[in-house]
Amino acid sequence: MQNHHPVDASGVLKGPLGPELRAQLASHENVQASLEVDLSADLHFGAGLVAVTEGRLLARAAGETAWFAWPLAPGLALRVLDHGGVGTLELHDPRQRLALWRFTLGGHAQALRLVQRFEQQIDRLGSQGAVQAQDADEALCPTCHTPLPPDSDECPACARVQPPQTSTWVLLRLWRFARPYRKQLALGFGLTLASTAATLVPPYMTIPLMDDILIPYQSGQQIPAGLVMLYLGGLLLSALLAWGLGWGRTYILALVSERIGADLRTTTYEHLLRLSLDYFGGKRTGDLMARIGSETDRINVFLSLHALDFMTDVLMILMTAAILFSINPWLALVTLVPLPFIAWLIHTVRDRLRTGFEKIDRVWSEVTNVLADTIPGIRVVKAFAQEKREAQRFRDANQHNLEVNDRLNRTWSLFTPTVSLMTEVGLLVVWAFGIWLVAHNRITVGVLAAFIAYIGRFYTRLDSMSRIVSVTQKAAAGAKRIFDILDHVSNVPDPAQPVKVDRVEGAIQMRNVGFRYGSRAVIKGLDLDIRPGEMIGLVGHSGSGKSTLVNLISRFYDVSDGSIQVDGVDVRRFAVADYRRHIGLVLQEPFLFFGTIAENIAYGKPDATREEIVAAARAAHAHEFILRLPHGYDSLVGERGQGLSGGERQRISIARALLIDPRILILDEATSAVDTETEKEIQKALDNLVQGRTTIAIAHRLSTLRKADRLVVMDRGEVVEVGPHDELMEKQGAYWRLYEAQARRAEEDAQAAGVLLDSALLHPAHPAGTP
Repeated sequence: MQNHHPVDASGVLKGPLGPELRAQLASHENVQASLEVDLSADLHFGAGLVAVTEGRLLARAAGETAWFAWPLAPGLALRVLDHGGVGTLELHDPRQRLALWRFTLGGHAQALRLVQRFEQQIDRLGSQGAVQAQDADEALCPTCHTPLPPDSDECPACARVQPPQTSTWVLLRLWRFARPYRKQLALGFGLTLASTAATLVPPYMTIPLMDDILIPYQSGQQIPAGLVMLYLGGLLLSALLAWGLGWGRTYILALVSERIGADLRTTTYEHLLRLSLDYFGGKRTGDLMARIGSETDRINVFLSLHALDFMTDVLMILMTAAILFSINPWLALVTLVPLPFIAWLIHTVRDRLRTGFEKIDRVWSEVTNVLADTIPGIRVVKAFAQEKREAQRFRDANQHNLEVNDRLNRTWSLFTPTVSLMTEVGLLVVWAFGIWLVAHNRITVGVLAAFIAYIGRFYTRLDSMSRIVSVTQKAAAGAKRIFDILDHVSNVPDPAQPVKVDRVEGAIQMRNVGFRYGSRAVIKGLDLDIRPGEMIGLVGHSGSGKSTLVNLISRFYDVSDGSIQVDGVDVRRFAVADYRRHIGLVLQEPFLFFGTIAENIAYGKPDATREEIVAAARAAHAHEFILRLPHGYDSLVGERGQGLSGGERQRISIARALLIDPRILILDEATSAVDTETEKEIQKALDNLVQGRTTIAIAHRLSTLRKADRLVVMDRGEVVEVGPHDELMEKQGAYWRLYEAQARRAEEDAQAAGVLLDSALLHPAHPAGTP
């Protein structure tokens, strides 16, 4: 008898994975809802499916072939999250997360429906202990069953949950960076073992020196000179051996730790550059600088110094304990009396230190954030005479940092002397018990002297190990902040098998494009075709979605719905870097790096010749003013181009775009921040730039877009009008209203300026001291 499987509203059984899902279903098992998951765990595109039936949740992750199933039971919960164009569906039980799937936000509505049907099936099964809402229409959080606020799918209770505290085990993740140097590490460990053993030889030789030479000499016997020289030579040889081995292990492990630190910095920075723009929108510059700079340096110091010391301490304690037990087990047991108390104290203090150092890191980021804000913006600070205010901001952040450190130091200052006190008490107990054993002829004086020498080293190492708790927690906190960056996945992923981009013609097709920032829809159902070599002007009120649209075309973000195609290929199928090499971008506020004029022009093509750079500058109408600079093309521009005017910076930006010869050109308010004369110069440069390229221009002044082949009028994320300037003016629609409003505003501004000029001519200012 053939099974009958009804098709759910999404038509899942008719889809590409329908036959595979049908094979997973039991007799008379019906699909209630489904979600097509089209992103793998590493955000590569693929085909996957999650479906809920009356009794199970079935899933096949994108890019995989295996199917998994979870029986529906009380305590299971599905949760939908979205961030920057990527949706996440998580399956939880009361203890842990069981599975995770990712999808583009085009499936967000499907995901919400899947969660709703999932919860209905859980409720239908009569889950015991589920919290019921008093109002049947009241939505509940699928994780904690807290009532959700109206028109929101974010649970306030879950949002307040603090992230898990840093564990010292996070340091083990550094093995990823240490693996290439495992041979050097093994050699360093061997040298550490040998040098530690060499340092344990001298105390053992005190036994024959005391019992066979010094004590018999006090009884009237002669000192055997040859035996003395033998023992002293052994002491000297062990000291030299320990020195040489210690130097070797320190040098090798220091070299390795420096390379691990360098690899960690490089990997973190490279990963940071690959992240999408939305990640940087939520981060402070000073915080990211502190993570890559000071945190990696802290980890490097830990690996090069403290981890080596800790390894030496452990070996010393183990070897010393073995020697002590071989000499006298009872005296050795007395030696270990303080150990349980020290271990308890370390365990008690460790959590306070960990949370304290995490807070210190966050507070220190506040200090660096003030610097990162103020120094680049020093012009604005001085223009508004806010030096005292910024100094007070820094003073407050610095004071907060001081207070947090003081609180932690109170704990740490008590911990260290307490450990020292315990070791001193332990040494006193050993002296007392050792004297009793000598008095009862259980051990010799030489044995007791050797014991005291070994115990001095034992307790010194124990004290050193207790002190390393502090630096270990600091390194763990730093490692967590580094791995927070490395664990973040870009929301603009590279495809697993990218389409090669040799040449771009510049045809752009947008089909039902939608995009959301979180839960806020910015662009909805947008359709637009742009022909190769066509110039399109984007106009509309502020917030209408113009800049968002060009960001989507540049693939700074990925669409939530629909697709953007270039030459018939979805841009998500291109490798991001290959695709962007064919796009030139001229922004309203051009950014110049600290360096020469030539280096800034050649930023997109570092191997450009001087002739190519000059040609690009000529086309951008920048050659003349560059030659007037003291060193021409080799003149240094200050940070962010502070030594140049706004128009000069813009023309260098245009030259930079010209040099890479892009097929698609995006002009985002390229002339809005300059005066009329400068605008004319920039417009001449732009006329050279747009020839033969697909151009999308956003302009504040609508008059600057008259040369556009077509104007696209946007309003609230939708295209409301498309056509040439004259045609849209004849329609007297949205564009006509924008144009008329701008013309009236310009006329009012001109009249206001004329009134001020007339007033100044009629009532000239008198020189000081005249009537």
